[in-house]
Parts: sequence; C-alpha cells; structure tokens
Amino acid sequence: MPLTKRQFQVLSFLDQFVQENGYCPSFDEIGKNLQLSSLATVHKHINTLERKGFIRRHYNRSRSIEILNREPLEQVTRAKRRANPLSRSGRDVQLPLLGRIAAGQPLEALSSDESISLREFVGSKSVYVLQVKGSSMIDDHICDGDFVLVQNTQAVENGDTIVALIDNGEATLKKFYREKNDYVRLQPANSEMQPIVVKAKDLTVQGRVIAVLRKY
Repeated sequence: MPLTKRQFQVLSFLDQFVQENGYCPSFDEIGKNLQLSSLATVHKHINTLERKGFIRRHYNRSRSIEILNREPLEQVTRAKRRANPLSRSGRDVQLPLLGRIAAGQPLEALSSDESISLREFVGSKSVYVLQVKGSSMIDDHICDGDFVLVQNTQAVENGDTIVALIDNGEATLKKFYREKNDYVRLQPANSEMQPIVVKAKDLTVQGRVIAVLRKY
C-alpha cells in the first residue's frame, strides 16, 4: 500500500535511527525529530504503518518496532544513486556527484553521472557530494563552487548545516533551526540574505553537511 509523505518520513527515521543506534527510537524521539505535534500523532502514524504491513510492534517490549517492508526506502536509495556510494578501489573512495545545490535562492536539485574520488575521508558513513552554487553560506566559509560532503540522515539538530528539500521541489543549503508552531527556519550564513521560514511538514531533510572541499 502507498505511503503518504509523512508516513514515509516516519518509516525512514525509524530505519535511520536503528542503523545509527542499534535500537528503536521512542515515540518521544520520533515526535521530536520529525516535529510531530503530539504523541497521539506519532501513534497514528505507527498504527498506520503497521496496518499497511511496513512495520511490526512487539507489544510486550519497549523500543521493539521491526521494519518488515523496506521497499519504499530502497526505491529512494536507488533514486539517489544508492546513497551509500562508498566504492573502494585500493584506498580510493568514489563518491557520486549528484548535482548542484543552491546556497542563494532555492534551486531545483539535478542529478548527474559524475563522481569525485577521495581517500580515507568519510569512514563508513553514507555520504554523497554536492557542489555549492551561490553565496548564502559565505560567512561559514562555504563558497560558490565548493563541494560539500553530505551525510545521508534526517536526524539533525539546531545549528546543523543541512540539505533541505522544500515541498515545492526546491532544494537548498542552509543552517537548520526549529521554530515555534511547527515552523522551521533555514538560516543563511550571509547577513545580506533573509532566512527561509516554512512549515516543518513542508520540508524534508536530505542530509547534514560534514565537510567542505575547495579546489584552488
């Protein structure tokens, strides 16, 4: 059965959390990280995922959600060039260059068949590369033409520099802050530019920047 955008986000967060921590998140952690309005909302999405056959809960144990159907997650992974791009030849690491990302006004994210080779740089993390376009992150020393290494995760904290996909299909690179009333502020690191403020439900976190590469 198909998933709504929010149901997919819950399923994706469950999967990512288990991979990173080795155990399931609590309902509080799900609600906090996905900006869900109440625990009742979390329960509703968990119940729907279970009814649709994507997860199974063991009611006599805490933190015991099991993912039964990962096909939606795998489809997205394939669409993003499998998002775990580490392909080693000797000590080389091949990372896919998926396209260009706006650091000014939002820009449609485009895919690419290019790649960039690194050595012993990212460890075992799921990482991909984007090239920056624009100057909205200049005060954080992220300049036009730089390459950013992005960890594929939806678990981000206030102040993290993230790749954000807005509901209208535009992608942008900004600092992430949660605001009141389920809003999110995407803050540029440029005093001459205004932040982008959107409803949390209209935003999908695509990853967190972990490094910047610059070619002189």
